[in-house]
Amino acid sequence: MTAAEWFSGDTEDTAWGFVQECLLLLLTLARHLSIELEVFRQSRAPSAAKLHTPEMAPPLPPDILSVTQQRTLRVALQSVVSLGLCPYLAPGVGVPLGRRSAFGAMVEKLVRGGAVSAGRCRLLITTNVLLQLTELSSLATLVFTQHLGDVMAALCQLGYQPHRAERGGSEEEETQELCAEERRSCREALRGLLGKVYQPIIIKELLILQGGSKQSGAVGSSRAALGSAPAWLRRLCGQLLSERLMQPSGVQAVVRAILEGGTGGESDWRKCDAVARILVACPQQSASADSYYRQVCPQILDLLHFRDKLTAQQFQRVATRAVLSMVQEKPSFAHQYLLTPLLAPLRCCTTVSDHTAVEEWELTQCVEDVYKVWVVGNSPSAPLLKALEEVLPVIFTLFCFTKQNVSHLRAPCQDTLLWYLSHTDTCVGLSVLRQLSGLQGQRIDAADFHFSPGSDGGARFISKESSSDDDALYEKLSEEQWRLECLMQLLVELKDSDLPGDFFLDLLRELTSWAAAADEVKTEEEELDVSTMTLLEVEQQLLGGAERQGQRLVLLQVLAVMVESLQHTVLLRKNTQVVDFIVSLIQRACVGLDQVTDPGLVNPVESQTLSMAMGLVATLLSGPQLGAEDYSSMSRLLPPLETLSQRHSDVVIQELASNLRTVIATHGAYWPENLTAAAQPSRNPETAAKTSSVPSSKKQKMQTAAYNSQTGPHSSPPDSNSPSNTRVRHQVSSVPAAARMTAQGGERNHGKTALCSSTKPLSDWLLKACDPDVPTRAFALRVLTQMMQDQNPEAVQAQDKVLTLFLENLEHEDSFIYLSAIQGLAALADSYPERILGRLLQDFQHGPSLPTSNKEHSLETRLKVGEVLMRASRAMGEHQLLFVHICVYMILQVRRFT
Repeated sequence: MTAAEWFSGDTEDTAWGFVQECLLLLLTLARHLSIELEVFRQSRAPSAAKLHTPEMAPPLPPDILSVTQQRTLRVALQSVVSLGLCPYLAPGVGVPLGRRSAFGAMVEKLVRGGAVSAGRCRLLITTNVLLQLTELSSLATLVFTQHLGDVMAALCQLGYQPHRAERGGSEEEETQELCAEERRSCREALRGLLGKVYQPIIIKELLILQGGSKQSGAVGSSRAALGSAPAWLRRLCGQLLSERLMQPSGVQAVVRAILEGGTGGESDWRKCDAVARILVACPQQSASADSYYRQVCPQILDLLHFRDKLTAQQFQRVATRAVLSMVQEKPSFAHQYLLTPLLAPLRCCTTVSDHTAVEEWELTQCVEDVYKVWVVGNSPSAPLLKALEEVLPVIFTLFCFTKQNVSHLRAPCQDTLLWYLSHTDTCVGLSVLRQLSGLQGQRIDAADFHFSPGSDGGARFISKESSSDDDALYEKLSEEQWRLECLMQLLVELKDSDLPGDFFLDLLRELTSWAAAADEVKTEEEELDVSTMTLLEVEQQLLGGAERQGQRLVLLQVLAVMVESLQHTVLLRKNTQVVDFIVSLIQRACVGLDQVTDPGLVNPVESQTLSMAMGLVATLLSGPQLGAEDYSSMSRLLPPLETLSQRHSDVVIQELASNLRTVIATHGAYWPENLTAAAQPSRNPETAAKTSSVPSSKKQKMQTAAYNSQTGPHSSPPDSNSPSNTRVRHQVSSVPAAARMTAQGGERNHGKTALCSSTKPLSDWLLKACDPDVPTRAFALRVLTQMMQDQNPEAVQAQDKVLTLFLENLEHEDSFIYLSAIQGLAALADSYPERILGRLLQDFQHGPSLPTSNKEHSLETRLKVGEVLMRASRAMGEHQLLFVHICVYMILQVRRFT
């Protein structure tokens, strides 16, 4: 029996004697189970297998232990480890018994390691016996599940602890050192153990060994002043951990070792960040940084592809943080081994090759990885933005494709695009938007390929089928239009960003530059001598002209789609953007001055645009609170306003431009009397000239009408009790009576609007209510409505005329007019409900009763009357009981009509 070589029967150490007996019994058990297992395997010959029916359970092998037997064996193993292994470990090696349990602390006090030489021999004997037990699978499970860390600690100490001579030990200790063969066998046993056991468990035990005990025992105890693990053990564990990490699936094993068993709480997320930092740091044992990152980076990317919910969240956090950290700390390695492989499927969609086709699973995985790293990671940096910018046209094309189909890739593509546009610099963002809109550069070089629906809801990048030239042209045009619509949908989502407005203003500036260069291009074409040019030069000249014309058309198309799709709150979010918009309009007008040869031939559209721009300038200047920053931003208007004041053919425009320039230059210290009224836009170009010629006392009254018309012909005036109407009234009361400062007064005075302080007779307002100019008529209707609400005696006497006037204007096609008439009729019905409601009910039931009514639009007029009835009944409230017969009849008629 081989145990006789180490067994000592005459030992005086009772604990060690007990350990020897246990070791003999364990070896006997292992040998017996091995013999029985061999006999069992030989008995299961093919002939014996025929005696068993399919219903019979297979016989259990003899090494399967019962629960009671396993419990007994665990107690024996715990006794061997507690008495024959742990007491002989060096301080700081492994977890001492006193740190494990109260029972372990008691055992540690009772047991002493004995002489140093005897301790090393006993440790070697116990470790060898435990390793022999692990050769049998049933016993190995019990040993490794309970005492793996102790066995590893013993092997590390036996195989790698420095000699006593190196540490300055005595001569007796030096003579009792293990021989080289024993140390080598312990090292080999450790290596075999590390490769045989589940790697996350090995890594976890190595981390425990490397950390050692962080506390110190009581003074005078056997483990006093433990401290951390010895330096040699820390170096050894670091080397072994690096080897585990650089093996296949080593990154996953490290992550599992640290994160397995977590609940996804805050502490787990901190662990994820710590693991990411470990992965990014190149270990000292690595041959080179390049070889380390070449092996580890692909494994980091593999962490993004787990499907289990909790595991996927933790692994993705580790991978994302590792990628972001590497991009910041090791940009060259990150680009070579992380970003390039990650974006490879999208890059394939931009290059033409024999293997351009990209499968669905590749695109899906790539898009999801990009979303996890860029959007979820949300750590914008220059290298990340630059890498994403290169494949952004492909992502946008894929997004446009998903908008035409049901695909799970739509959301990650949209979020990725919005993330990039929200975090990139303005200049780069404008360049990208120009590229996506077709104004700059090529989108995809692989023109013979396109995206096609995948079988799992994704997309594939495959070759196109050949088609005729007409079909190809139609597909190209429809695709460009669809891309613009999709781009507008993205810009709508950027509500809190200035990028849409900046892009819009950039396009307007380019449009102005095109207009400014038109004369030069025309002059060059006229002076071009074709006779002196070769055919190639002529062709290049013609192609250049066609390309410029195409660019202009694309620019106009993008501008048209933006104006149609985006609200003004998205296009012009800030005052500075409004100022830039006005600057572009006025500069465009200045360019038009150079192109007009005859001062009498003025484009009415450009004239109206210029009037609107200058009206906007006056509106901004009339604001209640303007600071130095506002005037500083408006200082860009000074050069174009000076050009208009000197070169425009209209004297009124010249005077207005000069006045605006003066106000801006003096920061509002000087305010001309006729500035506000003259700055208002009008539908009729002649109106501005008429306005400028009337006395200044009338200009204030006309100003309110002009400002009420700024909402446009299709905007509806809000209800008098609504919050929006309060805002409109505030604007009407503040803007026309904007602060003025004359050269003598030195103070600004705020006046009331003409709506509240009119001294004109009723006849004038009735006449203005028939004026063909929409703003004038609408303002007159509102004044008449105010008079009826204030019970003006003259208006009360002429209520029949006012009623007829309101009913006539109710049929007007302009919403600003008929909505003002609806407001007036509602005011009349509130003052004289019985008489007015009866007339309205008659018109609602039988159609308009006026002789001048248009019978073809009877339905529209009845709907408008119904709106008046609804407002009137709502305003009456509890007073409906006084006119119950009218109200009940009205409700029945409206119900019947609907």
